[in-house]
Amino acid sequence: MNRSVDSPVSRYESAFRDNSIDADVLPDLTDGHLAQLGVNLGDRKRLLKAIASLGATGLAAKPTRPGPLSSSTDAAERRPITVMFCDLVGSTSLAAKLDAEDWRNLVGAYLDEASQAVTGFGGHVLKRLGDGLMALFGYPKAQENDAERAVRAALAIQRALAELNARNAGTRAPQLIARIGLESGPVVVDATGEVFGEAPNVAARVQGAAEPGAILITAAVQRQTAGLFVAEDLGAHELKGVSELVTLYRIVRASGGGRRGGSRALTPLVGREEELDILSRRWERARKGEGQLALVVGEPGLGKSRLIEEFRSRLGETPHTWVEWSSSQLLQIPRCTRSQNGAACGSAARTCPPNSASPISRTPCSWLDWTRPNTRP
Repeated sequence: MNRSVDSPVSRYESAFRDNSIDADVLPDLTDGHLAQLGVNLGDRKRLLKAIASLGATGLAAKPTRPGPLSSSTDAAERRPITVMFCDLVGSTSLAAKLDAEDWRNLVGAYLDEASQAVTGFGGHVLKRLGDGLMALFGYPKAQENDAERAVRAALAIQRALAELNARNAGTRAPQLIARIGLESGPVVVDATGEVFGEAPNVAARVQGAAEPGAILITAAVQRQTAGLFVAEDLGAHELKGVSELVTLYRIVRASGGGRRGGSRALTPLVGREEELDILSRRWERARKGEGQLALVVGEPGLGKSRLIEEFRSRLGETPHTWVEWSSSQLLQIPRCTRSQNGAACGSAARTCPPNSASPISRTPCSWLDWTRPNTRP
């Protein structure tokens, strides 16, 4: 290594040693890694140049013995996720108006804000694609309301972009406009984080169909978030590479609604008669004065809330009190709605937060609690 980098190497030698950084991993270091080690900007540039020169001479390269081949399907995982594609509008013409370094800094600031919005709502930034990004909600950590989180993150990105434009007002920096597309669906994720399935392709096409500054979602996302956002139905669209017409919705704003099922049309519930019978038997016992507790446990998206909605609809005009608490991790504010229909027993429905002290730790659940019959007239 040349003399110009002797000083930074010796200065950060202990940090390299403490983090087990040797010649094998040296070529993989990035500017971000060095920054995490506390290396200042000037020394980072010098070290990266030196590492690149070492790689060019083959000094850091060591022959390795090929290991046994393993099937990539062993580590692959099938799961439902919501995919977001976000991209700047007219970036080619905007880049021509600025110096390359100024453009890089501007796009970097925008991508940092967008990434922060994604991670702030529990999403995962899978890739940064030039002046855009691809994000996943439901991987690597699945949550009960991934589709809702994705839409809220999209709104947060647009707000952050507006704030960035306001800060840059009066400078040479152009105004940035982004468009965002969302799709939900089953995919397969391999050990490297690569996503296989139709959802990413559809999300990319939806983003391409969006007007500047718009957020478009598919019907699959709308079904999971109806009532939570004001959405404009744009009708069916033909998307390139997608065999069937796709119904798109434009997100206008958050509605302030407290329950995602409040505005959606429910399809017939199939295959849950046994669970409904169990709940009905518990209900009848509660009406006779025997307090009951029913816990519904299942993975996100399995249909716990749908089951509770179906059970509630079957109560019909039976006198009862319905109390509901929303445990959204986004709001952290309990909400309660009540309906009184005369003398009967009380009931409550709730979705437990992922880290609540439920009997099954970190497992999303719903519960019903029936107290003794109300004796008031």
